[in-house]
Amino acid sequence: MESAIGSDDRQLNVVRVGGKYRLGEQIGSGSFGTVYSGVNVISNEAIAVKLESVQVEHLQLEHEYRVYKSIKGSIGIPSVRWFGMEGDCNALVLTLLGPSLEDTFNRSNHKFSLTGVLILADQMISRIEHIHSCHFIHGDIKPANFLMGIGEHDHEVYLIDFGLAKRFRDPKTHLHIPCKEHCPPTGTVPYVSINNHLGLERSRRDDIESLAYILIYFLCGSLPWHGIRATTSGQEHQTILQLKMNLTLDHLHPACPSVFSVFLNYARGLAFDEKPDYDYLRSLFRKLLITEEQQYRHPFAKCIMSNSLCDWTVGSRGKTSRRKVLQEKDVPLLDKRYVHSVFIPCLPSDHRPSRLRSRSSRTRCHLITPTTDSMP
Repeated sequence: MESAIGSDDRQLNVVRVGGKYRLGEQIGSGSFGTVYSGVNVISNEAIAVKLESVQVEHLQLEHEYRVYKSIKGSIGIPSVRWFGMEGDCNALVLTLLGPSLEDTFNRSNHKFSLTGVLILADQMISRIEHIHSCHFIHGDIKPANFLMGIGEHDHEVYLIDFGLAKRFRDPKTHLHIPCKEHCPPTGTVPYVSINNHLGLERSRRDDIESLAYILIYFLCGSLPWHGIRATTSGQEHQTILQLKMNLTLDHLHPACPSVFSVFLNYARGLAFDEKPDYDYLRSLFRKLLITEEQQYRHPFAKCIMSNSLCDWTVGSRGKTSRRKVLQEKDVPLLDKRYVHSVFIPCLPSDHRPSRLRSRSSRTRCHLITPTTDSMP
């Protein structure tokens, strides 16, 4: 996508915003404008600065700022340091974060381990749950919009980019918005929901379905519609829509656990105004995570949380050792933000997840067939 602002901040005559935030290197760009790293010259805090030209047709940055104000205060949501106009640009100053999951995925040869995907899923569900609890839908759930923290927060997944976010409840009446038809598709095409393709109004279910595609992508390495090219945008949407409706996980990865199809079927079975059962969705992946840890002894190199899923101690020789094996009763019902630091490597070729018992998904339209995931 073309940037709405030039890539050189000197061309903008913007080298500092808000009086104390100095711009550094460009670290991102898009249709909204450009993102720079920077520093608070007074406190020396590392920050990110998002710039948007006031001359663009559709201004988004002030809207995004207002969304950030509404959802602030939760784990995994960047803190706003300043918003205002500087020269011919709107500027939004946020806490600096680490690499996106998309960047990390690309650097790991397009494959995350099953354990890594399960741990990421837990946090990603919780981030979406939080913004939904604030009566917003994100509208552009994709790998590039999930970033890892830095420093003492490097184990936490953050959700960013709320330019397409919208309220799903009326702020005065608190009633759910009505389901409209013939709405233009919004978001990033590979990850938008089937209902979004069909022109239905967005709601919470669409964020959940988009997350399902991301998790399948992380585990399998690609999606069938990646790389699709068509002469028109409409043809591309139609081709991708058909592929999504015909998706079966056994065609993607022979060892893909059935929990991923259960998750996707659940998302597709939600009613327009239905609240997702976030605890249930987390439990799907936590149960499989426990099975994986017990059966395959994946090393949890970093469980940074209270009441963590694995209890680590340091032995007499300074080596880390495990004191207990995960039990289902040890899994907290609320998000504890655990993630281990070795989720990038691929799985061994002989790795096969075990069969799980799970709640049957609701049989509505566009359900997919789970793959058989037991040992041959």
